[in-house]
Amino acid sequence: MKGRIIKWICFVSVIILLAACNETRHLGPGQYLYTGADVNIKSSEKISRKQKNELRDQMKDLVRPKPNSSFLGIRFKLWVYNITDTPKRKGLSYWLKNKVGEPPVLASMSVLEKNRAVLQNRLENRGFFHDSVTLDTVAKNKKLKAVYTAEIGPQYKLRNITFVSDSSSLGVQMDSAKRQSLLKTGDPYDLDVIKSERERIDGRLKQRGYYYFNPDYILMIADSTVGNNQVDLRVVVKRSTPRQAKQVYSINDVVVFADYDIYSDTSKAADKSKNAEGYTIIDPFKKFRPSIFSQALMFKSGDIYNRRSHELSLNRLINLGVFKFVKVRFDDIDTFANKLNAFYYLTPTEKKSIRFQISGLTKSDDARGGLLTLSWRNRNIFRGAELFTASVYGGLERQYLGQGQNINTSKLGVDVNLYIPKLIKPKFLHFKQASSFIPKTRINIGYEYFTRSSQYTLSSAKTSFGYIWKEDIQKEHQLNILSVNFVQPTNITPAFQAQLDTNITLARSIERQFIIGPNYNFNLNTLNRANRNTNNFYFNFNLDLSSNLLGLITGANIEQGREKKIFNTPFSQYIRTEIDFRHYLTLSKNIELASRITGGIGYAYGNSNTMPFIKEFFAGGANDLRAFRARSIGPGSYYAGNRDTAFLPDQPGDIKMELNTELRFKLFSVFRWAFFADAGNVWTLRYDSARVGSQISNKFLSQVAIGVGTGLRVDISILILRLDVAVPVREPYRPENARWYFDGKNLVWNFAIGYPF
Repeated sequence: MKGRIIKWICFVSVIILLAACNETRHLGPGQYLYTGADVNIKSSEKISRKQKNELRDQMKDLVRPKPNSSFLGIRFKLWVYNITDTPKRKGLSYWLKNKVGEPPVLASMSVLEKNRAVLQNRLENRGFFHDSVTLDTVAKNKKLKAVYTAEIGPQYKLRNITFVSDSSSLGVQMDSAKRQSLLKTGDPYDLDVIKSERERIDGRLKQRGYYYFNPDYILMIADSTVGNNQVDLRVVVKRSTPRQAKQVYSINDVVVFADYDIYSDTSKAADKSKNAEGYTIIDPFKKFRPSIFSQALMFKSGDIYNRRSHELSLNRLINLGVFKFVKVRFDDIDTFANKLNAFYYLTPTEKKSIRFQISGLTKSDDARGGLLTLSWRNRNIFRGAELFTASVYGGLERQYLGQGQNINTSKLGVDVNLYIPKLIKPKFLHFKQASSFIPKTRINIGYEYFTRSSQYTLSSAKTSFGYIWKEDIQKEHQLNILSVNFVQPTNITPAFQAQLDTNITLARSIERQFIIGPNYNFNLNTLNRANRNTNNFYFNFNLDLSSNLLGLITGANIEQGREKKIFNTPFSQYIRTEIDFRHYLTLSKNIELASRITGGIGYAYGNSNTMPFIKEFFAGGANDLRAFRARSIGPGSYYAGNRDTAFLPDQPGDIKMELNTELRFKLFSVFRWAFFADAGNVWTLRYDSARVGSQISNKFLSQVAIGVGTGLRVDISILILRLDVAVPVREPYRPENARWYFDGKNLVWNFAIGYPF
């Protein structure tokens, strides 16, 4: 074993040495491989280490070009580029050299000198008016590194900030703008903050009707001669600002071309217009009901122009989902009236579409199968921008049990949804939301017929009525006022009935039941808005209630023999909540640390002493504890023979706690790699005599399952393919003093689509 490790170390060392030697051998005379830059800060004044590091990082980010990428100090992409012959415009060699490989980044003195000037200018923009940046280079073995040394004096601070105004309406607005100014006395002079302040003032004025104003009309006059390394700043409106920019504009007419294309004759179309709720709607073929525009548009005749209403109107029109192109134009009605006509040009998207989808699956419980789905959608079915979707699907799955045995599973179902771009609710309920997204009412109906060969048939019907609304692109709420799910088992074979009589967990998985109640879901995802934040977050909260009011009214209490039924079927009564919190930490351009904490709890009471099987929690699987097979872990320390047998019964719990972390690397092109660790389990709230060890107790931490692994991902934006291999290192069903266990042969492979979290 020791000799094998030494051989591997020698092999890796040789590869690294060859890669390092290969980096510069193709360079011509006078050419140097650029290896990056160092930035040194020397200050005549005392500054904190944090400030110095921040300044150094900011300056280093400005340096161009970026050197060849490397991993563990080796420029693998450059190595691939150098060892690959110049290929034709296709084939493996071309792909290796131009997609995987990376040409050498050569040092250029003119570029380095330009960097020096940029760095010096950056320091001056940050208030270091007495500064000097020098450039030096270090060349060795045809490699060159740049060294920039910045010698800085004291950083100038803001002393007095004066907003110069007069008695005009614009002057009054400028005077009030100082209350929330980004410029603060005592802050360092910073040109970026000054530019942001101009943008802020411009945005504030746009909100108050100054349609023609722009930031260039604001002048920031800095006086750095006041002494003591301080700056006085005067904020003034330029004298050359045109009259239009100083006037408040209001909306005159709002004209909507609801069926516009580039061939439309807008002058003649006005003859077919319809005035509705203050808008002129031009829709000659009556494709849309006028009411949708009163919901989407924030402007009405007589309103003062403001930028937020302008942007909200465009966003709401786009998010209706029935227009593929949306634009607006504002025109003066004359020179001195200070009124604008708003013209909205809307190009409808295709109304109807049909999609056929086929997918395959493989599970860690030795199941293989596929699913066919046929979907049809109508984006404007009742002329009110309603979205109607109908899907029919069918699937087959085969699970191999070994010794020539297998179980065939088939399902056939239909799912229908209607999304209405308004809240259908009683008039006394008020709901005001100035969001880019119009609230929607969702109505859903579905049915599924499920057959498991030689065992049973299951019919499931569901319906729901609720609302979907967004505060912004990052925050979404879903509230189902009513959700009904009915499950009916039939055709249970005698052999399978014998199993049900002895296995309560299996019996619960197909029991006849009614689930009636509301549910609420809140989702926050900062990644929905493009950003370069070091930290991003995902949070999902779900609250599910079933028959709480119905159970109270009927006095249901199964513990006291008062089980109540609807259509001869017991209704489930419970409270269930679940959370999912994720954190994404960007360590570098190509490295990310993703972590997740998830879990939940369900409590059955009144008419139920157990949670419905479909509302229980499970552990194990491709997006869960990846070192354990799907739904096979727990609850608690209970062991169902689910590690060493082919058949893996689902093991539900009332409580779930799970922690995952994953270090993700970008290798090259579309290929990614990850190392991960997963920990968690499920538990029952009540004692289960059929599953001893399943109930949660103060020893629950000793029953946590842990697995580690690694995986390859292929990320082509629209599709992510993932292959993970994991191994358990802690198995909760083993004896308490022997749960830490590692066997390199006990591998679990997971092939999946998408990231696990």
